[in-house]
Amino acid sequence: MNFPRILKKRKGYIDRIKPFMQKSVIKVLTGQRRVGKSFLLYQLIEEILAEEPDANIIYVNLEDFTFSSQQTAEDLHPYIISHSKEKVKNYIFIDEIQDIPGFEKVIRSLLLNEDNDIYITGSNAKMLSGELATYLSGRYIEFKIYSLSYSEFLEFHGLTESETSYELYSRYGGLPYLLNLPLEDETVNEYLKSVYSTIVFRDVVSRYKLRNTLFLEKLIQFLSENIGNLFSAKNISDYLKSQHTTISVNQIQSYTEYLNNAFLIHRVERYDLIGKRVFEIGEKYYFENMGIRNIVIGYRITDKAKILENLVYNHLLYKGYDIKVGYYGDKEIDFIGEKNGEKLYIQVALKIDSDKTAEREFGNLLKIQDNYPKIVVTEDTFSGNSYEGIRHCPIRQFLME
Repeated sequence: MNFPRILKKRKGYIDRIKPFMQKSVIKVLTGQRRVGKSFLLYQLIEEILAEEPDANIIYVNLEDFTFSSQQTAEDLHPYIISHSKEKVKNYIFIDEIQDIPGFEKVIRSLLLNEDNDIYITGSNAKMLSGELATYLSGRYIEFKIYSLSYSEFLEFHGLTESETSYELYSRYGGLPYLLNLPLEDETVNEYLKSVYSTIVFRDVVSRYKLRNTLFLEKLIQFLSENIGNLFSAKNISDYLKSQHTTISVNQIQSYTEYLNNAFLIHRVERYDLIGKRVFEIGEKYYFENMGIRNIVIGYRITDKAKILENLVYNHLLYKGYDIKVGYYGDKEIDFIGEKNGEKLYIQVALKIDSDKTAEREFGNLLKIQDNYPKIVVTEDTFSGNSYEGIRHCPIRQFLME
């Protein structure tokens, strides 16, 4: 098997996965299509071959026509067994496994042999539900793969950190394949449109057998317009009625769930900091990739605040935080990030250009009576003293941390 030449490595992910390599635990890489899951598999294979040149590598890419005969669990299992060797480590890599009905049974069976070191990828957030989660609890570990971070984007494209670089990142997003294209609207937008179509029609319409594709596209447009806005399925239903499109609240909930499962968007729950509970109604949505969001609705100067907030959210995800929108009484905290038992509070504002704005953005954080870090992120380049102990961080600096 010939693998593509790897131009740039995503060392952060490799370092996270390495401690689990050659262990009897399934390594599951999940994320939106084209965020680089396949290339991470190639990098892991390179790591193995560097230490063990004669390693028995079994690689199946279920998007490659070469493996078109692998349609079911009954096809896949004997193929892997026939390429396995006895009394040696078998390194098994299966790319985009979610489209194989009953793939969980194959993985369970392969795991019975302790000589099998298993790696799988998938583009559906629900692929770990069902049997894989039920019967293999504690036997797999999930690595969520995201678009390039800002620092990765700079490294991939050989750019220095600057206002121009930041604008390119916020305009085109961080899909790794952009490394092969000139960063200009005509070329990049054509590529992003093709990725968007693949996600929508393959991972949503086809997977869930949807008929109302017109509504689905209207819903994606609505979400693109309303990044960072609080709403519920009923809000969306009421809005669509005003646009002469009638659809039930239940259908809206289902469609947003499908988009979330395909990693096109991320759903963020609200958390009551006083009552220590998650609100049942009302959430926010953010896009996995800003380039894809921008080709849906356009890259507009009036959307700068929305793009800024989405970029902050994406960076927190990349850094491994579990994120919620916070409420302290009637005051909103844009993001509460939790990781390893620690918290981080983030407020996002386009600019701090008046005392009133400063009091609002910093004041919301001042109400929280704990000692976890609190940061206000803006597009302002000023990075002087803190405001009553709360740090201000310019967005470009924040994305490089």
